[in-house]
Amino acid sequence: MRVWCVTGSSGGRFLCAATGVDLGMTETNPRRLLQSVLVSLNGVTSEPLTWAGPFFGPGSATRSLAALKASGAMLMGRRTYEIFSRQWPAASGEYADYLNAMPKYVFSSTLDQTDWANTTIVPGGVVEAVTALKQAGGDGDLVVYGHGQFGQTLGDAGLVDELNLTIVPVFVPRGTPLYRAEGSAQTWELVSAAPGADPGLVALTYRPVRLFAAADSP
Repeated sequence: MRVWCVTGSSGGRFLCAATGVDLGMTETNPRRLLQSVLVSLNGVTSEPLTWAGPFFGPGSATRSLAALKASGAMLMGRRTYEIFSRQWPAASGEYADYLNAMPKYVFSSTLDQTDWANTTIVPGGVVEAVTALKQAGGDGDLVVYGHGQFGQTLGDAGLVDELNLTIVPVFVPRGTPLYRAEGSAQTWELVSAAPGADPGLVALTYRPVRLFAAADSP
């Protein structure tokens, strides 16, 4: 299907007429924010290290490295920071080297110091701070891994420009679901659906739908 994209009158945002998909780029917001989430068959996203590991093989490792290299900075909440900061600073290899060297922003009102190189603590104002990072521009996209409260806040604020879900073929008996009951209603357009990088996985890519009427209204 051919998609025609034009520049709308609302902040120069690029809109696609055929699908209503927002590509996430504006004249004052030149940087996209991409969120990547591992999801079980029953919708659980919490503690993926305990259930997704057996399905993460060489294909997923290659794809993850390519996605990381296309990113300019990583954003995370405190929970993700606590996991990553224990795992990656002492790790070796191309993925670890790139992750340790890239700019990282931790959004936490309780964390007061970090020993992880190139990490900045942002103590409050998640929506305002992330909006400023997007507007500041820079090389590469902003990336968020997982979907905890931090990810929910970004989604509810309309700051996520692309949602990449990897469906893992397991049912997890307990855990936090992708969508929380207190979240806002949202509509997303399916951009691509394909087998994942390793057997059993499914890769889904979504972008938020913002129709002309909503985007161009005064």
